Amino acid sequence: MKRLQAFKFQLRPNGQQERDMRRFAGACRFVFNKSLALQNENHEAGNKYLSCAQMTAWLVEWKKEPETQWLKESPSQPLQQVLKDLERGYKNFFQKRASFPRFKKRGQSDSFRYPQGVKLDQDNSRISL
Repeated sequence: MKRLQAFKFQLRPNGQQERDMRRFAGACRFVFNKSLALQNENHEAGNKYLSCAQMTAWLVEWKKEPETQWLKESPSQPLQQVLKDLERGYKNFFQKRASFPRFKKRGQSDSFRYPQGVKLDQDNSRISL
C-alpha cells in the first residue's frame, strides 16, 4: 500500500533568496490575474472556459513578448501550477461548488508551489528549490 505524506518546513532564506521568492510569487500573481482577465473576456463572449493546456500556450507566448520577458526569470512549474489552480476554480464555479475566481492582490497569501524538483538535504538541514 502506497502512502502519501506531506511535510511542512519553516524556511529561513537569506536576503537574495527572499527577494527571489517574492519575485516568484509576484510572477505567479501576474499570470493568474492576466489569465483570469482573459478567461473573463472569453466567458463574456459566450464561450466555454479554456483548459489549462490552452492557458499554458498563453504563458509561452507571454514569455516571448518584450514587455513580459521578465517571466522567464521565474521557474515554469509554479507558473503552470497557478494555471491549474485557475482551471480548478472555474470548474468549481460552474459546478456550483465555489464562488467565481477573484483577482489576487499583492501581499495577500503570496505563495507558489513546486510540484517536483525539490531536493531535501537532511544532513545539512537544507532544501533546494
